Amino acid sequence: MKNSRFTRRGVLKTGAIGGAGLALPQYLRADGHAGFTNAPQGDTVKIGFNVPQTGPYAEEGLDELRAQELAVEHLNGMGDGGMLNTFSEKNLDGTGILGKKVEFVTGDTQTKSDVARASAQQMIEREGVIMVNGGSSSGVAIAVQGLCQEAGIIFMAGLTHSNDTTGKDRKANGFRHFFNGYMSGAALGPVLEAEYGNERQAYHLTADYTWGWTQQESIQTATEALGWGTVQNVLTPVGAGDFSSYIAPILNSGADTLILNHYGGDMVNSLSQAVQFGLRDRQVNGKDFQIIVPLYSELMAAGAGENIKGVFGSMNWNWQLQDEGTAAFTRSFGEKYGFPPSGAAHTCYVQTLLYADAVTRAGTFNPCGVAEALEGFEFDGLGNGPTLYRADDHQCFKDVLVMKGAENPTNAFDTLEIVEVTPRAQVEYPQDHPMFAGGDLGSCNPGA
Repeated sequence: MKNSRFTRRGVLKTGAIGGAGLALPQYLRADGHAGFTNAPQGDTVKIGFNVPQTGPYAEEGLDELRAQELAVEHLNGMGDGGMLNTFSEKNLDGTGILGKKVEFVTGDTQTKSDVARASAQQMIEREGVIMVNGGSSSGVAIAVQGLCQEAGIIFMAGLTHSNDTTGKDRKANGFRHFFNGYMSGAALGPVLEAEYGNERQAYHLTADYTWGWTQQESIQTATEALGWGTVQNVLTPVGAGDFSSYIAPILNSGADTLILNHYGGDMVNSLSQAVQFGLRDRQVNGKDFQIIVPLYSELMAAGAGENIKGVFGSMNWNWQLQDEGTAAFTRSFGEKYGFPPSGAAHTCYVQTLLYADAVTRAGTFNPCGVAEALEGFEFDGLGNGPTLYRADDHQCFKDVLVMKGAENPTNAFDTLEIVEVTPRAQVEYPQDHPMFAGGDLGSCNPGA
């Protein structure tokens, strides 16, 4: 018997189960199973994994793809089952989804919105996928989420940290398990205050797209609430490679802190070049110069090497957590690939399972049935503690990690250490918070 604290939606609207004359919701009626985009035929169902396999975020994308393939194996009854064994819901039994074996196709987003949209469109129109999962850029996520809304397909957003994904650009067919910029700021603020005090002067370098803009706004708001000043915010192009011309002006700016709102290869390059410029060896305003990276990944830390030591940031999940779900996933992934999974891998693995579970609970692949099963859904056992998919905006709420570059790593995989597991209550916000205002979830679109 399942624990009663977990919300179970999408079975019956009202009344007692089996009650005489009880009306089923439209998506559970037999005639509601037809008339939606790419309704599966035969004994298989196909989903699309749309990730960057080339470009500045390729490392994250390739790790997402590894995890997505592992999730399919587990859904189809191969391997040790991974997080199916720890998931609070027990609807998935290794026979695929609703008895259909899972197949998948992949695409390369190149971390470009137009390329990602075209790739997803091909998956939908030519390959007949019923769901699209993935991406390592908020610009990509927003573009593909819009396409899936138009096409009548569920989109499980991958690595997207912009507030806009579930803010002004939220869509009824889109869902995000990953955390966002606001949550990073809320988690990091108290730690930065304890470490560095209330009188810092921060200089921001910011990726010039939706993620960078909202991440920078979030961390600036959080640090200014501590009493920090903001010297300047400079926008930088994604994939710039050489950030020297952006770093040099910091030397005479009066800033004693550099906040790098960069991700992937861009963060590795900008952090490494900042260290080469001697920023971390300087004293400014009577303080040791510090660098902060608000959004971390294990892959970025590995790329930055020695330069990452002592640098604070935040993460959605890390393989060093001690819960049963994390241990099960890390073991499965490690046995298959020979190294621990990244946070990007975790997100896309979990979202594949969550989609499959929602279909099973709804009893249909109809995207509107799946959406209703996910809205307001609470669960546990997938590595982040008790988690909620909020119905208002399709944002997941869960604990957030504050990380620091390890001073004395013992191997190539423990380059980051967990400083704090920030409780979910500290990072929650109302759905109409000003940083998320202007969005309209709209109605689910079943498509054809």
